[in-house]
Amino acid sequence: MNDKEIVEKIKQGSEQAFFEVVDAYKEMIFRTCMGFVQDTEEAEDLTQEVFVELYQSIHKFSFKAKLSTWLYRIAVNKSLDLIKYKNRKKRFSGIKQVFGINHEADTVSASENFEASAEIENQERARILQAALDKLPKNQKTAFVLSKYDGMSNAEIAGIMDMSVSAIEALIHRAKKKLKELLYDYYQSLKND
Repeated sequence: MNDKEIVEKIKQGSEQAFFEVVDAYKEMIFRTCMGFVQDTEEAEDLTQEVFVELYQSIHKFSFKAKLSTWLYRIAVNKSLDLIKYKNRKKRFSGIKQVFGINHEADTVSASENFEASAEIENQERARILQAALDKLPKNQKTAFVLSKYDGMSNAEIAGIMDMSVSAIEALIHRAKKKLKELLYDYYQSLKND
């Protein structure tokens, strides 16, 4: 079944057609979300939200792009929205600490955080990389994540981001250069400590 047929069936209320789309794209959407949020549970939740959005908004789909491109756009937007929400929450948490407002639910005991040193190192590296990614402009981060985490071609990314292939190439190049600078500075500061 092609995109047009499957979309029409979903618009007519076919659950089977909807679940065919879910089965076909759930791994792809999960990987995309995971590339942004770096948390399995959050990526799973976002993946579900993407398909809820598909079901609720299918009547808006106009075939200007492929169905997969539309789903990628939804996944990217939902992932970026979650990151913005978490950053706002983090800033608010910092304000609460300044004023001495703290909830027990926000604190975690040391025994709950104990893990093997290798796992802690891997988590630290992932956290450092994610922090560096979060410092990139939104378009650079999006292009980089779709390229490196999802293995998409520049042409596919161009379709998702509604840009030219040369613009995507430039975004990825600038993202790599900025990440190299950020990570170099971080690791140099460790050597100097």
